[in-house]
Amino acid sequence: MAVADGGDARPAAVIDVGSNSIRMVVYDALSRAPVPIFNERSPCRLGRALNETGRLDVEGVVTAKAALIRFAALADEMDVAHVDVVATAAVRDAADGADFVAAVARECDLDVQVLSGAEEARLSAQGVALAAPGADGLMGDLGGGSLELVALDAAGRRATTLPLGTLRLGRVRDREARGEVEARLAEVDWLAAERGRTLYAVGGAWRALGHLHMLQRDHPLRILHGYRVGAAEMRETAVLTAGLSGDSTRLLKGISADRRATLPYAARVLAAAIEASRVEAVAFSAFGLREGVLLERLDATERAADPLLVGCARLARNRARFPEIGPALARWTDTLFHDDTPACRRLRHAAALLADGAWMTHPDYRAEQALLDTARGPFIAIDHNERARLALMAHARHTGRAEGPAVATLRPLVDDEQARAARRVGQALRLGLTFTGGIAALLEGVVLSRTEARLELVVPEARRALVGDLVLRRFEALARAFSLTPELTVTA
Repeated sequence: MAVADGGDARPAAVIDVGSNSIRMVVYDALSRAPVPIFNERSPCRLGRALNETGRLDVEGVVTAKAALIRFAALADEMDVAHVDVVATAAVRDAADGADFVAAVARECDLDVQVLSGAEEARLSAQGVALAAPGADGLMGDLGGGSLELVALDAAGRRATTLPLGTLRLGRVRDREARGEVEARLAEVDWLAAERGRTLYAVGGAWRALGHLHMLQRDHPLRILHGYRVGAAEMRETAVLTAGLSGDSTRLLKGISADRRATLPYAARVLAAAIEASRVEAVAFSAFGLREGVLLERLDATERAADPLLVGCARLARNRARFPEIGPALARWTDTLFHDDTPACRRLRHAAALLADGAWMTHPDYRAEQALLDTARGPFIAIDHNERARLALMAHARHTGRAEGPAVATLRPLVDDEQARAARRVGQALRLGLTFTGGIAALLEGVVLSRTEARLELVVPEARRALVGDLVLRRFEALARAFSLTPELTVTA
């Protein structure tokens, strides 16, 4: 169970100087599972007039400098260890981009790295991979000035940058914009190889489309990261959105005003990208360029760690009474769940790390709060199905009741077998914590296993006093969850 996490314990920040906006995100630490503690966006629209003038927008430059001065001051007060500032399409393509970079260094005391299209594509793909290890498909990052496409399985070898940003398209007549999108995508000959795979959608405008789809479908979780939709269904939503007029977009709920203006153009690009690549599904990623920049600062060991387990371990260190009990429970349950798939084992280990985190909640609300905290927690590298299963494990760890309003909300995201498996994991963790009181050393020599007919708990004589009535009741409850006969054995 690799949970390595290193680097500077102080916050780290990335400032992304984009064509449409400038955003600073401050993360709690330089980590494999970074959690934003500050996130602010300033809609500067540096690339607003780029098509017509070839230069950065004059008003946008003034707004951008003011935002960067503010961000630099905040980062200093937050004792941020590293501040990386990167600029993308607008600054890269503008005739006065170098002048802007020099002015920012002089007036804001910030060093701006202007990324090439290839660098931007690579870092965006790296950010997606940070949050979805093993992602296999096509990464698409739509910004105000450009669209980056990367085949994730090719380590960036198949990648391209296209001038299809929402700000640029917004300056072109509707019919011309549609033709421009289709013609540019048709030039990317390797897109045909992505057929049947997944498009990982990155960028604020595409995320807004994902939120729109989620709201329209009344999805049980309002967390965009890990939200997965069939490509045909997502394309239908995109086509409908692309046809909206400016007045119609004002009726869209849950979408900010500045996003609504560019949403039809973003939808047109997404629909065309789905059509050109023939992908099977669209998965939305909250991680992209900024997280890719952050990942550059991690060493090879930190990069290789599982971000879900790293994140759970860090939460346990902050919340648990006895942080060492989580890893011990993970190992202890390995024997019982010996036939787990690697994916199931990973979720069970994550649940074990979180098992002692709700102790400060009132006992009457502990199960529900544990479920909600887990379902809505700052976890990456899991989709919505896995998030729901993990939350159901957290719920079962605190109660013998299998149902309830909070459980009912998540049940549409899992099938019956997954719900039963989650309950078994939660009940096993509950037994382990009851037996030990949270003291990891007390699990030494205690073995929990099963045969076709029996659930067996083997306890050394030295631990016999710990087998009280409550332990026996929870052992029997776990046996019922497996439909097995409980058998307790005390060894010499």
